[in-house]
Amino acid sequence: MELDHGRRTALEPAGPEDVEPRDDLTPFQAVNFEFDRAARRLGLGEDLQVSLKTPFREVMIELPLRTGDGQLRTYRGFRVQHDSSRGPMKGGIRYHPRVDLDDVRALASLMTWKTAVVDIPFGGAKGGVDCDPSELTRNELERLTRRMTERIHMFIGPDIDIPAPDVNTGPSVMAWIVDEYAKFHGHTPGVVTGKPIELGGSEGRLSATGDGLGLLTERMLDAEGRDIAGSSVAIQGFGNVGSFAALDLSRRGARVVAASDVRGGVFSGTGLDVERLREAVASDGSVVAYDGPHESVTNEELLALEVDVLMPAALGGILTSANAHDVKAAVVVEGANGPTTPAAERILKERGIPVLPDILANAGGVTASYFEWVQNAQHFRWAARRVREELHQTLNAAFDDVRSVCQEAHVGYRLAAFMLAVRRVARTAEMRGL
Repeated sequence: MELDHGRRTALEPAGPEDVEPRDDLTPFQAVNFEFDRAARRLGLGEDLQVSLKTPFREVMIELPLRTGDGQLRTYRGFRVQHDSSRGPMKGGIRYHPRVDLDDVRALASLMTWKTAVVDIPFGGAKGGVDCDPSELTRNELERLTRRMTERIHMFIGPDIDIPAPDVNTGPSVMAWIVDEYAKFHGHTPGVVTGKPIELGGSEGRLSATGDGLGLLTERMLDAEGRDIAGSSVAIQGFGNVGSFAALDLSRRGARVVAASDVRGGVFSGTGLDVERLREAVASDGSVVAYDGPHESVTNEELLALEVDVLMPAALGGILTSANAHDVKAAVVVEGANGPTTPAAERILKERGIPVLPDILANAGGVTASYFEWVQNAQHFRWAARRVREELHQTLNAAFDDVRSVCQEAHVGYRLAAFMLAVRRVARTAEMRGL
């Protein structure tokens, strides 16, 4: 990338006062705001900073789809491959109408830092299609997925870039990618993770992000002098991540007192029955169908509940300067990617509310994906118990590493996690001569 040194580009390092922690930063700017803070603390040279922030490759594709009603709809697909210094690039594919290049670029860079925080040999990537899956039939969704795979197959693979499920995608979408990819490269289960177990998927992968959130919430509460037993938790976003997190937290003795999704939320001060809540979502598609004792709450009201743990587990940009003053939780644990803007984080810090950042808190999913990739390479399936033990060992070690940086550098969890991740990637890049 050629730079005009008379003008700063969006990817050049910012000086200490150049970027304020605002709400109106784009997603990629928000990630790089945190990167810049870490890079300055680590004393990285400007050339290396620019290199580490600049995505390796960005692919945008056109995806025409003839729907059942005869309409020809055209969607845009994206795959951003951010960094491969530490290994093949890794990151999910999401289907959501809000997907755009900047959003995917930000998520890809987050994956670079996330895989480095948990110290697995991957880089970062992300993909997406700007569609609303609720408007498509299963057949249309399959054809769209196959068309996308047809147009990016030369850029992905088990030793290049390994997609996985994300928002509105899951094992079925991964199965279609495996099958379409096989038309060009032969049967290669390791091209994606998060597959059905019958196609080479791993035990424990579906619940891994939520399970990891439960474990790391307990670790954080303990570090902050609190006990998870009896702690109250409010979860915004009750999809795969939020629902499995609720299940794991309840098993650890926490009380899930509130949960919400796009249709609304439910609250009970004595605690919700998590199993009944999951059944309501499975049967009706929303927590609002919960039939246990409860009061209705909005998503905004949930964010302001007086609880021990607030877990935003939906989309990014949920906590902003407009509502951060209303947060009454003792701690915030990020289940989603990028749910807290830099401006909101500053407010929470000033109010003494620590935040466990996404690149550590929700890293259980990519960690289990790594285990699935290893099993595919070995042609050997691990038992569920081994997956769980390896997951806990990896996440516990990552939390210990981040906590050590917090104490040594006298910084919060997010800056500590970024410092740890950026240092690891920078060292590898320099060793390789990149």
